[in-house]
Amino acid sequence: MMKKMKRFLALALSCTMIFSLAGCGGTEKETKTETEATTEETEADDKLVNDGEYEECTIRLSWWGGEARHEVTQAAVNAFMEAYPGIKVETEFAAWTGWEDKMSTAFYAGTEPDVNQINWNWITAYSSDGSVFYDLNKASEIIDLSQFSDESLTECTVADKLQGIPVAMTGRIFYWNQTTFEKAGISVPTTMEELLNAGQIFKEKLGEDYYPLVLNEYDRMILMVYYLESVYGKNWVEDGEVNYTQEEIEKGLEFIKLLEEKHVTPTVMQIIGDGAESLDKNQKWMSGKYAGIFEWDSSANKFKGALEAGQTFTVGDYFKDMGDYQGGFAKVSLAFAISEKTEHPKEAAMLINFLMNEEAGVKAMGSERGVPLSKKALELCETNGLLDATVAEANGKVLDWASFTLDPMFEDAGLKGNPDGVYFDVMSGLSYGDYTVEDAAAELLDGINGVLSK
Repeated sequence: MMKKMKRFLALALSCTMIFSLAGCGGTEKETKTETEATTEETEADDKLVNDGEYEECTIRLSWWGGEARHEVTQAAVNAFMEAYPGIKVETEFAAWTGWEDKMSTAFYAGTEPDVNQINWNWITAYSSDGSVFYDLNKASEIIDLSQFSDESLTECTVADKLQGIPVAMTGRIFYWNQTTFEKAGISVPTTMEELLNAGQIFKEKLGEDYYPLVLNEYDRMILMVYYLESVYGKNWVEDGEVNYTQEEIEKGLEFIKLLEEKHVTPTVMQIIGDGAESLDKNQKWMSGKYAGIFEWDSSANKFKGALEAGQTFTVGDYFKDMGDYQGGFAKVSLAFAISEKTEHPKEAAMLINFLMNEEAGVKAMGSERGVPLSKKALELCETNGLLDATVAEANGKVLDWASFTLDPMFEDAGLKGNPDGVYFDVMSGLSYGDYTVEDAAAELLDGINGVLSK
């Protein structure tokens, strides 16, 4: 209330000065100077001050993830409350399935928590005008922004506001259950040709219900884009439009269909019939019947930890025989954002800085959300052996290989939403036989351009 009153008085003073100068014959230049000075004072009033004090309050923190992420984040929150005993943090978390629907409802209703783990594209999707997430430039005395590269902060800047603090960079890569491949008498694949051959070998030596790779609908979409970028050497979307012709997209869909035909991946119907809400909870992944996934580098521990005892989880390589180009993309994996409606922006900023830059928070969080972008956090993780070797290996391969950019609308809920998104409709329709390749390509092209044009 006091800050609002200060801003109101500053604005009133500004208007009084302007009319006074106009009545006395003041010049336009003088009026402009006075107005700019008042604006600077108003912005200074809004900036959070690091004076070593904070309010006793309760703030809410939300995130999604697997059990390992839940455990380390709760440990970091407990450490924060010990360091700042006047601040109580209430946590809200769950698996990814259904999480974006829940959060989008909260964002539209204005009931979101004070601090939120967000997907990178949520900034564009929910706060393209800067109205949902707090401008973290105003928290620069609380959150040490110098620990992050200008490039990574720019990725989270929309409407001239820094709306999130990027946690890590991520991309998709293959992971393999080496034990199952050894059981089939072959090595994990390093080329697409080897993967295609593995399908028949699995079928003959292990049985009909063994597959070298399992792909949900969204996984198929990302893998198809990786394939097309490898073949044609251009970004999926450019200047707000799909950068591929229908004929080129048909080639990509034929590739996805080939994976089913070659017994490389089960059909969508088979995966749904498994009855699991996510692949890491699918019994066929846990037991090794599904021996490969194409997943985010930051998700390694979730899938590795789900395997039954005695199985070896390994990071795969990008396939160089898919085309003349290095297909695939890297993006900001996720970020922490503060609600514009929070009543405690300073305390919320303190929590973010603790999780991402302060020793106790960093040590608790480790690399569960990927290899940290914060220079201080990365140094602490490396010095204390906190970087998970699998995550670090996968992230290194992603950043060394991926050479294409991702449009933030690629992850729009209208496209990737399950089960109503365009990707799910097209990929499931193709798998079920409801769409021909030509029909699926047309639906995909029309659906994506429809979302992009909004």
